[in-house]
Amino acid sequence: MFRFETAGESHGQCLVATLTGLPAGVPVSVAAINRELWRRQQGFGRGGRMKIETDEAGIAAGVRHSRTIGAPVALLIRNKDWQNWTEAMPVEDFEGADLKRKPVTRPRPGHADLAGCLKYGFHDARYILERSSARETTARVAAGAIAKAFLGEFGIQVLSHVVAVGSVKLGRSAAWEELVALSQRPEVLLACVDAQVEQEMKAVVDEAYRTGDTVGGVFEVVAQGVPPGLGSHTAWDSRLDARLAQAIVSIQAVKGVEIGSAAESAASFGSKVQDTIHYDGEGRRFTRGSNRAGGIEGGISNGGQIVVRGLLKPISTLRRPLESVDLVTKEPSLAAYERSDVCVVPAAAVVGEAMAALVLTQAMLEKFGGDSLAETKRNYEGYVQQVKDF
Repeated sequence: MFRFETAGESHGQCLVATLTGLPAGVPVSVAAINRELWRRQQGFGRGGRMKIETDEAGIAAGVRHSRTIGAPVALLIRNKDWQNWTEAMPVEDFEGADLKRKPVTRPRPGHADLAGCLKYGFHDARYILERSSARETTARVAAGAIAKAFLGEFGIQVLSHVVAVGSVKLGRSAAWEELVALSQRPEVLLACVDAQVEQEMKAVVDEAYRTGDTVGGVFEVVAQGVPPGLGSHTAWDSRLDARLAQAIVSIQAVKGVEIGSAAESAASFGSKVQDTIHYDGEGRRFTRGSNRAGGIEGGISNGGQIVVRGLLKPISTLRRPLESVDLVTKEPSLAAYERSDVCVVPAAAVVGEAMAALVLTQAMLEKFGGDSLAETKRNYEGYVQQVKDF
């Protein structure tokens, strides 16, 4: 069973990711992982933390001579900001440590602060916000980069773009070539494929900066080259769309998920929604007249592009704080403010890619297995031939 886990706090020593269940022989490039980490740090609207950190991954286990060895893979990303928090968040307590703490007693509306304090019995939200922070997604992106390397061995690519910031929307589909070009840009503004729309999005972020507010949006993740047959209709938790939905909504500040053209389809008649089926005799494959299903039917991939969108609310930390209550005194107060972002939609899109890649890697290994990449490829190629011969 392929799975991954992350550990670490926002201002702790480091972030850690482990991947278990990868076959031996998957090529791993530290430069490729760091490129994904760089992409996550970009975008107009990011806060001061991204000026401190230059995220780079170290591989502590599971990779030798640039290939996985079948053992668990351990990744580590150090936090440069830790040097400013060594006394505020020590691992071991020391005399006078209470005077060094940086407590947060005024929970932020929309954040995990209050719910987490009630759950764990803390009167200091520091312990909650450190782990609930989106800084944790750095480890997910590093793990996702290795999942992308595995998928790439089967011709599967996962990319993303931003389709809305605030009320400004792209309003059209993006061609795959546009997504490829976007992923290769040396600079990232708001990760929209349309330059004019991107400037309109920037104006929305500028307004949020001016007013001390934050702004959310929508990102779209597209997976190309996914074979039919991943996931299953037989159980609720084996459906591929359900697993992707969980993965995307697990990203901090994501409050909704859309597979394919779900919202538009919900307002249409069935005759206008379903993707008609055709057969390409020369290519010996079934095709669809459209892709409103987003590449998944009945919980199973159908061979089309998998398209999933994440709806990201504006983040909770505002420079112009909202009303709150002090956890200790119970008196009304303004919510706490810590260094924060204004818009994180482009970064969330990169995290969405990572999460989709991890889910697809798990689904691929469930179906094709293999202790080595060569074995997985043999199983995969046999299945591809079976589909052609159907």
